[in-house]
Amino acid sequence: MIFILTLLIAFVALEHIYFLILEMFLWTKPKGVKAFGLKSKAFAEETKVLAANQGLYNGFLAAGLIFSIIQKEINIAIFFLICVTIAGIYGSYSTKKIKLFYVQAIPAIITLLACFLFS
Repeated sequence: MIFILTLLIAFVALEHIYFLILEMFLWTKPKGVKAFGLKSKAFAEETKVLAANQGLYNGFLAAGLIFSIIQKEINIAIFFLICVTIAGIYGSYSTKKIKLFYVQAIPAIITLLACFLFS
């Protein structure tokens, strides 16, 4: 894979590692509550198990992207980038927060386009 493509894939992977940290470890902390616009700390406490599960899935997305870089296998990257894109589209639709689309789906879409352009 060319360097710029590797950087783009790594960026999307790092985003998902950050999401994992927010959801698994910072969900009930002020940073997590603020990042996700949760209604209260009590609500965060009630939903922390669900958030941790969500964080784990983000970790799997990051792991798949990192694996694609290690293996230098664009098809693996494409698969996981499509998964990220779908997650971003669905997440923004289901939460009615367009910011989620811009933060999660747009970087994945740009990286997907780069995959097709450079391969």
